Amino acid sequence: MVTIKSSLFRRFPELIFGFSTKIDSNSQPPYDFNLSLAVEDEPETVLSRRKRWVESLGLNLEDCAIQKQTHGNKIRFVSSGGHKSESDAMITDTPGTGILISSADCPAIFLYDKKKKVIAGIHSGWRGTELKIVEKALNTLENAFSSKPENIYAYISPAISVSNYEVGAEVAEKFDRKYLFKLPTGKFLLDVPACNYDLLLNSGIPVKNIQASRLCTYELENLLQSYRKGGKISGRALGLIAIRRKK
Repeated sequence: MVTIKSSLFRRFPELIFGFSTKIDSNSQPPYDFNLSLAVEDEPETVLSRRKRWVESLGLNLEDCAIQKQTHGNKIRFVSSGGHKSESDAMITDTPGTGILISSADCPAIFLYDKKKKVIAGIHSGWRGTELKIVEKALNTLENAFSSKPENIYAYISPAISVSNYEVGAEVAEKFDRKYLFKLPTGKFLLDVPACNYDLLLNSGIPVKNIQASRLCTYELENLLQSYRKGGKISGRALGLIAIRRKK
């Protein structure tokens, strides 16, 4: 299987991190290496893939928390693995507990406070971005753990690029014009990754502490899952972040 890593997070040996792709020797179309139970893929096969993928990163699946994502801005604290109820961001300071974030075009954003040893995983589609879930997560880290922006590192996953993300006027009106490009059809192109990047910057995260993937989920259809590209027969990727248990 092929897993995307972060050169930013690689600086921290205590971190486990990976973002899945469609590529695996045992995967078959149309879902390929799908890791979601929310599509019409065989549940037993999905869980088997999840287990193999998580274990390839050095963690057990039962120690990973996964949420029911709703495209909102609810944040939950977790201290153990398993299926959680509705939210779009999870935070933990428990070593050995992984956070799994599902994505198939929407940016998945991962945070690590190197001083307080706290991690967060965030799903931020256009709705979550409009609600500034990234800003809310950072405020939650500050309030709950006294985290400071200069100690936080952030990775923005592969996501659909602005040149491929067309939205209607009813969505466009919710965003600053700097993130929009109007088309002759009257529709707009929206840069959701850039919105989230700026939310990180505006919250005080230093530029050097942010890594944003330039991989477009829509364009790299042989590598990445994309709902815009595949529609109902698209799979979902997972991003995983965890702090290793001390031996």
